[in-house]
This record gives sequence, C-alpha cells and structure tokens, in this order.
Amino acid sequence: METIRIEAKGDYRIVTIDNGKVNAFNTALAKELREAFDELEKDESVKGVILSGKPHCFSAGLDVFHLFSGGEEGVRGFWMEYLPMLQSLVRFSKPFVCAITGYAPAGGTIPALCADYRIMGKGPKHVIGMHEFKMSFQVPELMCDIYAYQMGERVAWKAIQQATLYNSDQAVEVGLVDESVEVEEVLPRAEKYLKKLMNVYTPVYARSKKYFRKDLLKLVDRDFEEMLDPIVENMQDPVVQQTVQFFLASLKKQ
Repeated sequence: METIRIEAKGDYRIVTIDNGKVNAFNTALAKELREAFDELEKDESVKGVILSGKPHCFSAGLDVFHLFSGGEEGVRGFWMEYLPMLQSLVRFSKPFVCAITGYAPAGGTIPALCADYRIMGKGPKHVIGMHEFKMSFQVPELMCDIYAYQMGERVAWKAIQQATLYNSDQAVEVGLVDESVEVEEVLPRAEKYLKKLMNVYTPVYARSKKYFRKDLLKLVDRDFEEMLDPIVENMQDPVVQQTVQFFLASLKKQ
C-alpha cells in the first residue's frame, strides 16, 4: 500500500490515510482504501476497524489537480474507484469507527460518513462539510445521497446551497459527527469506542447493522457506470474548467 498504512492492534486494525501532505483523494488512494476494507471484511481474525488520518489532517478532499489533469479517461477512472470505495465502506459489516483527526471537507467528508461512529478533533482549521458550490462543482449523486442520509434532505440541501463547513462542535449539532474532542484524544477515544462495539457478538452486530442501515445500503447498491456521465459533463464544462484553473493558480501562490 502506498497511500494508506494498516496497523494491527490485536483483533482490530487502524487504517491510516497517508497520501501526501494533505491526504487528498486520488485514484490510488480510493483503490487502496476499497481493497483494504474488502480484505478486512473477509479476514475473520479482524473484529473491527478504525479509519484515521494524520494529526490535524484527515483528508483535504479530492485531489483537484489529479482529477483535471487526466482528461475524460482519468476522470472516469477516478470515479470508478471512489464510488465503489464508498460502497465498500458502507457495506463493511463489522464495527467501524472514524477518527477524524483534522480537516475533512468535501471528498474527505463522505468516507467519514460511511462509518458507524465518528469522532472529530477540535481545531480552528478542522472543518467538515460540502462546499463544492464555491467552485460550481456538481456533487455526485451518491455523495449527495450519503450526505442527505446523515443530515436529512432539507438540512443537507441548505448546507450545500450555502457551502457550509462545520467545526467539530457544530458538526455534532447537525449530526455529521458523534463526538468532538481534543485532537490528541481522537484516536484513543476511537479505540475505546471500537472495543465497546466489539464486545457485541459478531453475527448480532452484523445483522443489526444491516437492519438499521438498510436505506443507506440501498443507496450504494447502484450501477456506478450510469452515474458517470453527469460527473464528466460537469467537470468538462468550460466554466468549471476556468474556475479550477483559478483555484490551482491560487494554490501555487500559497
């Protein structure tokens, strides 16, 4: 694995995103994260998983440069890894806790929302939420579905309109995360909570999780090929392309 690290802790695993300075999602990260969760699902010795990031950085979201430098083929290749990755995270039947160790906007938000329980670190730059409208990006349908599942359609749509990003305390209030703690406490608290979940008899947990998340499971039971055309169309729109170029230029100045 080049973009994630997997640490064995007895009968559970900590999967840490480790992909460059800001843990941005590119094709390789989406692919490796999907493969990791698929393997951990099949490994009977693994009873639970924590998905984490680096200190003060869970994921900055999608790697915009990567997305817009590969042409249509690159765009389709990325989304055919990212969307199935979300499917694997949602379908993961074992206890799954997300340790949001820092900022997690946009494409970093949605993977976190696939977990059973989410703990986020406090910090002035630690935010979560969808702000794609600032760049006229179309939020892909599956990401909209998962966001609305967690927040409710009306609240989620209003948040999308206003490109709202929430700090950890605000994220608890709107239901995006379950706990807001100091950054150094995120991972220890995640491990403690995971161990609590792992005390439940494995088949009982898996069946109950399936029952309570049946609507979410239906949302990811999709033909992803059919979802690609609107995404590609938006990303190839000249107005969006121009906005992205301004955005990338601003990053170079920082």
